[in-house]
Order: sequence, then C-alpha cells, then structure tokens
Amino acid sequence: MPFPPHAPSYVPKHDFIDYLDNYVAHFNVGPLYHRMVESATFDQRDEKWVVVVENSVLGRVEKYVAQFLVVATGENSEGYIPQIPGLDTFNGELMHSSCYENGKKFDKKDVLVVGSGNSGMEIAYDLSNWGAKTCIVVRSPVHFLTEGMVKLGMVLLKYLSLDVVDNIVLMLSKLEYGNLSDYGIQRPNKGPFYLKRATGRSPVIDVGTINKIQAQQIKVLPSVKRVNGEDVYFANGDKKRYNAIVFATGYKSTVRRWLKDDGGLFNEDGMPKKSNPDHWKGENGLYCAGFARAGLFGISNDAKAISRDISATLGHRN
Repeated sequence: MPFPPHAPSYVPKHDFIDYLDNYVAHFNVGPLYHRMVESATFDQRDEKWVVVVENSVLGRVEKYVAQFLVVATGENSEGYIPQIPGLDTFNGELMHSSCYENGKKFDKKDVLVVGSGNSGMEIAYDLSNWGAKTCIVVRSPVHFLTEGMVKLGMVLLKYLSLDVVDNIVLMLSKLEYGNLSDYGIQRPNKGPFYLKRATGRSPVIDVGTINKIQAQQIKVLPSVKRVNGEDVYFANGDKKRYNAIVFATGYKSTVRRWLKDDGGLFNEDGMPKKSNPDHWKGENGLYCAGFARAGLFGISNDAKAISRDISATLGHRN
C-alpha cells in the first residue's frame, strides 16, 4: 500500500500515523494492544502454536492458538549496554540512547557517550549544543558521509559497480573532512556501501559532529576499560570523571526469552542461524521477519517470502 501521491519524501509524524490507520482499516488488521508475550510453544499433538500473553489493561493472562507464527520482534528489540567492569559502581546518571531525550539537563556537566554510530554522534552533537562537556568513545573505524554523499551513492549504484561507487564517495569524504586520524578516528579498510551490504552497518551521516570534534568541543576517546565510581578508565591510560554516561551501543534480540520451541531457527543471541536470504523459515509453521540486518528492504523481502510460503502451504492443504 503506497503512500498517497502528494506525500513528501520525508513524511511528517501525523501523516505517517494516518497512513498506518488507513493501512489497518484497508487490510482489516486487528492489532491487540497492551499485551506482553510470556511464551510461545508448539503443541505437537494439535500441531498448533500456543502463545501466552499478559493483558496489562485487564490484568489477566490470555492464550492464542495459531497454525503459523511469525516472529517479527526484530534484531533491535531491547537496548544493549555492554558489561564493563565496575559499571555497577558508577555514581552518576546512566542511560541507553533509547531513553535519551535532549541535553538540556546536562548543561556544564561532563558526559561520556559510548558508541560511534549515527545515534552516538548525534547525541554527542546535541549534548555539546546544550553546553555539556562532551566526550565520545570511538572504538572501531567508521565512515563519515554527508547526506548528499549517501544520496549520490544510492543513485550511482543503479549504474556503477559497488567498488566504483565506494571509491567516489570515499574521495568526496576525504575532501570534506580530511584526515581524521589526528582526532582519534580511523576509516575502515572497506568502503561504506560494501560494509552496509556485507555487515548491515551504516556509515555515519554527519550532522555537524565532525566540526565540533575538529574544534575540540567534543573529545574522542578509545574504548572503556573499567569504571570506579564516577571515574572512567580508558584503553590509552586516560582517566576522567563523568556526571553521566549515555550508551549508544545498539540493540539486541529478546526472542530467546519467550520462544520455547524454535526448532533450531535462532542462535543463543536470538538471531537466525542461517544467513540471508535463507534465514526466514523454520519448522512447524515458524517464520521470522526483520532479522536479516538489511534494513527496511530486508524486512520487505522477508514479509513477501513468508506470505508466499504460507499461501502455498494453505493452497497445498486445500
């Protein structure tokens, strides 16, 4: 169901909500809100999936039975904070990036951002704008591109090879930002679009953070080794005291907590054992969507494959 022809490229919040409401009405979808899944098991006798949920509004347990079960909680179900020695002793404010609102309350405070992806870089930029004394941990090599470079690359990929496009975009990035190694930032050996396709990791779209790093308004630090109270110790031997730490360290799957009979579809981290594009189908009518590390395009491919397979199964039984 496409967006209306008059919709802008970047759909405003209220228009997007209208689109979802229209989608639900058009396809007669019946969302069940305020339910938390406690378990999903496969009943061997009836050959059906039994999903037990808690209805938080009515305060009761409900059970749903289905022939097919699609796990669509995705790879980013819950914010991930790494286990750092001594982190439990930190006396300041500790949060995941998913709980970050803005930097207003951190004015003139020392704040450490852990994580150098898009979220971490944008949060560091926002904190600095609000007057926080901001540091950011950049542990791994990272590509920085402007929004225009990303759009250009996506257009060029329709006509040129991946290697050629990466070379063009990398040249533009070097012209824009110069050598960032003096500030503690290294570029990866592989190009940004190659890494996106191979690993799912996106380049950082710079919103102004690099200018602040080059102006020394944001300090780049290596990985955190340990924490002791408000003191944070880094891999290069530095030690600094912080009032708050924001972890922009990504998300994790929570499938293993509630899915009891996956038939070997998922590994211990709650991700499919099989690689894309063969990851989406399990046994006994079990499927997963949104675990390919391929963004919205990958989710779309999963949904199409699952719907075709279910349709074929039902058609065969009929």
